[in-house]
Amino acid sequence: MTVEKSQLTRRRVRVAWLFLTPMLVTIVAVAGWPLLRTFWLSLTNATLSGNSVTEFIGFANYLEIYDGEFYGVLADPLWWQSVYNTLYFTVVSVGLETVLGILVALALNMKFPGRSIVRAAVLIPWAIPTVVSAKLWGWMLHDQFGMVNDLLMTLHLISEPLAWTADPDLMMTSIIMVDVWKTTPFMALLVLAALQMLPSDCYEAAKIDGIHPVKVFFKVTLPLITPALLVAVVFRALDALRIFDLIYVLTPASEDTMSMSVYARQNLVDFQDVGYGSAASTLLFFVVALCTILYLYISRRSRGGLA
Repeated sequence: MTVEKSQLTRRRVRVAWLFLTPMLVTIVAVAGWPLLRTFWLSLTNATLSGNSVTEFIGFANYLEIYDGEFYGVLADPLWWQSVYNTLYFTVVSVGLETVLGILVALALNMKFPGRSIVRAAVLIPWAIPTVVSAKLWGWMLHDQFGMVNDLLMTLHLISEPLAWTADPDLMMTSIIMVDVWKTTPFMALLVLAALQMLPSDCYEAAKIDGIHPVKVFFKVTLPLITPALLVAVVFRALDALRIFDLIYVLTPASEDTMSMSVYARQNLVDFQDVGYGSAASTLLFFVVALCTILYLYISRRSRGGLA
């Protein structure tokens, strides 16, 4: 019996790999080759101008010492500023989207007239392309013609127009606000899907026992939806770490809001330094990969602890 089960297991593994092989080959062709090409270019002095011969320079684009001075991406203060901006944006925006997403999902999970229409309407911000929504909010946040300033002044919340996308103290806040408006529906959708899968028995028992709904949420609902919530948070965090279009449209070429992707694009396209820009892109990839590995490690440890 054990031998037959072992053979069946090996057969299932072979069949699984057979079905996964086309997908793995496609991923290697579509993602693997550009990644390796980018890493190779980061080790050269390649430029877009094409006036000079491309030479292998090792890790000089990353970090090198010349006459006692450090050069390269890792020695550039603007790179570390972009890293800070990206991490700050990721932590704040994903945190707000998670909290608001849970609240919206709880509201949409309730039974009320027109619930299906409200659910569809909530997804509209997420369905709008990021560049379109960024341009839309760019006009709404305009310091002279924007409706946001007009509304706030009408409500007497501000005394004069604010330069939302030009003031260094407000630019990052504006970007986070727009990102939260656009991506909260995504978080709400995933949390709502998890809520739909919860058993109703425990809620009926809690209602009979007269337990307060807030206590039921923290003791029953939140632990049950935590696995799905963690997946949603990781997906949003990985996406936020690669933020480019929203920042580039709202605050182009601003060092106060520059992300790692914008930094890489600036050196690659504006400065036409392919090697340097490829080095920044490779470092961005390693940051995202490190976050993914940390999540998988923590997730495996937590599952092992529960087991």
